[in-house]
Amino acid sequence: MGMPPIVLAALFATASGLFAAVPADQAARLGKDLTPLGAERAGNAAGTIPEWTGGITQPPAGYSVGMHHPDPFASDQPLYVITAANVEQYRNHLTGGSIGLLKAYADYKLPVYPTRRSAAVPARIYDATKVNATHASLVRDGAAVEGAIGGIPFPIPQSGMEVMWNHLLRYRGVSAERRVSQATPLRGGSYTLVDFDEEFLFNYYRENMTPEQLGNTVFYFKQEVKAPPRLAGSILLVRETLDQVKEPRNAWVYNPGQRRVRRAPNVAYDNPGTASDGMRTSDQLDMFNGALDRYTWELVGKREMIVPYNSYKLHSDKVKYPEILKPLHINQDLTRYELHRVWVVEAKLKPGTSHIYPRRTFYVDEDSWQVLVVDQYDSHGQLWRVSEAHCINYYEVPTFWSTLEVHTDLLAGRYLAFGLANEGPTYDFAIKRTVSDYDNPDNLRREGVR
Repeated sequence: MGMPPIVLAALFATASGLFAAVPADQAARLGKDLTPLGAERAGNAAGTIPEWTGGITQPPAGYSVGMHHPDPFASDQPLYVITAANVEQYRNHLTGGSIGLLKAYADYKLPVYPTRRSAAVPARIYDATKVNATHASLVRDGAAVEGAIGGIPFPIPQSGMEVMWNHLLRYRGVSAERRVSQATPLRGGSYTLVDFDEEFLFNYYRENMTPEQLGNTVFYFKQEVKAPPRLAGSILLVRETLDQVKEPRNAWVYNPGQRRVRRAPNVAYDNPGTASDGMRTSDQLDMFNGALDRYTWELVGKREMIVPYNSYKLHSDKVKYPEILKPLHINQDLTRYELHRVWVVEAKLKPGTSHIYPRRTFYVDEDSWQVLVVDQYDSHGQLWRVSEAHCINYYEVPTFWSTLEVHTDLLAGRYLAFGLANEGPTYDFAIKRTVSDYDNPDNLRREGVR
């Protein structure tokens, strides 16, 4: 005698790690005991994490669009500072990466400030998220999402894959432009800045978009190298696909030396990131991007962790790059860490696939679905690289997104800092872009300069 269909369905979901949309009574919790994006609204029992009261939805007095964002918590003072001397006292709230950094560098520190749950997005994103909760599902072994648009697909996640899809499809505005710099200091501290002009069109979040209209295009991304001269003029164009197993991301590169536009199929997985000196992989940009198919994704659960948050000091135009970029690690006096609840997801490489990181642990903010920290391990199981996203609320949008990514190689004693914008213009979320701005790769040739 066979099992009832409902039992078979449950067994299949458990075995595959895939789950369908949540029931309506669960979705009804959104905006009540859960925030509209699915976090726990209440604070913790100890009172060290406060209640979420809506985040920052309006700029502070005196702010105007185009300014580097003034720190709304400038008067806060550190509650305590974690160093190698007292790391054991806080071990239960520290990521493996933080512990590794504290042990590796004698002067490394984590200044821990009061927890400010600043993350917020527009009301229409909350509304779409509630609809997605009862309609979205993973398909084709988690290679794609169906039934979601314009919001977080899985605000009440049941698997590690769902948490990662929430990060991949989180709100970062509709279109954005940024001029940022990247540095990979040598152990002695010397570095050369690589300057980028980047822009995005988040197709998934365009007004009145439907799943049918979206097709298989999540967003468009264009990146032009502006300096140094030996790299200037190179342009990368990416059309990010929703199902990257069925249709790998489309990427093209304009080479100014050859004056040619070519397909770039290797802009994915563990191929080196642009001008990164081998310090990060393609899928480490934005902490993680691209296809999920090479790993298994275990949802370990939710933990209270000390993570980078509200990093307005690192964002400030009052700070110059030499003040940030120091030998071995960035200037930790400019950082801010807070205690937040994060989803912990353990990624392990599948047999028969390849990646330079056989194991990765992701710490994902419950309030924004932004990956805040990643611990990356080598083939011997040793902690190798630690990635941190130092984020702020861009309150004119609003959206919670990184202002600086730092990828530290503990074995090499070096790091990569990406997103430096202190000495130039900050993010511009007011630009207007359409699909026609990106749908002809040959246009890169006209844009390129030698």
